[in-house]
Amino acid sequence: MRTKTTRTLRLPLALALLSAAVGAVAGCGNTQAGGHGAESRREARARQVAEAGAESRREARARQVAEAWDGSGAARTWRAGYYPMGDAVQPPEGGFRAGADTRAFTTQNFVLRGTLPAAGREPGEVRWKSGAPLTLPLTKAREAYESVARGGNDGPRLTVTGARPGRMALATSRGPATVPAWLFTLKGYDTPLRRAAVAPSKLPGPPIGPARGVSASELEGLAGLVEVSGDGRSVTVAAGHGACDDGPAVHVLETGGSVVLSAFVTGTREGSCTGEMRRQEVTVRLAGRLGDRVLLDAFTGRPVPYGEPNGLSPSWSR
Repeated sequence: MRTKTTRTLRLPLALALLSAAVGAVAGCGNTQAGGHGAESRREARARQVAEAGAESRREARARQVAEAWDGSGAARTWRAGYYPMGDAVQPPEGGFRAGADTRAFTTQNFVLRGTLPAAGREPGEVRWKSGAPLTLPLTKAREAYESVARGGNDGPRLTVTGARPGRMALATSRGPATVPAWLFTLKGYDTPLRRAAVAPSKLPGPPIGPARGVSASELEGLAGLVEVSGDGRSVTVAAGHGACDDGPAVHVLETGGSVVLSAFVTGTREGSCTGEMRRQEVTVRLAGRLGDRVLLDAFTGRPVPYGEPNGLSPSWSR
């Protein structure tokens, strides 16, 4: 009987204690959840404030670059010069027929089995559809050949049997142009490999210096220009980013005299990360045609470069 009574008395007490404990745990859990939620909200708010601040500083820098260039002597020099925005070396019509020939071209593996014109040529003209032509000194055939035949490995090679003067179409900072070129005859091909026979104009000194003290999430330099669309209403650029982010983004500011591109890295994350740098192509649509407006990098304060210093299409950026 005592046992039964004892159990009868303790059951309500146990239930009460259990209910209190559950309530306490639940209350503690809610407090913690509320704390985490508040912390997450604070972090999200802080992130939004930081992003808004970065965007504001990015836009201010772009406007600063545009104001420095628009109407400047550097802009006038740029518009009067010859700055290629396309490849200075063009394969035979229809491209290369075999993968081995493509590899030889990209590795600059050539062999000369013929003679090249020894004498230089008179200065030649770069011609645009509108505006005055530009007279520039011409590269000798031997120099032009050596600029494309820098390879020396045991892989496949393209054989050059001769060269003659001619012209080629090329995109430039002032729009499409025809430029003097050396036409190299290749063994096995009916049409020549073309190499522009004029060097780019000297780049004008920029009227503004590079941005300083900025993070990659605020502003990053562009790796270079990939291409301008045929209608001039979009440009594709190469932008860098790391292994621990969501990739690059590019904002555009357009004025009557310039187009300023601001590249930055999105979604940066904390923690261990490899130091590799990646390049990604980003296409930016423009409100109007690029035309002869200067395409500028907000980070460097300079025109976005095309080509590589030691590549088949040497850059005019240095």
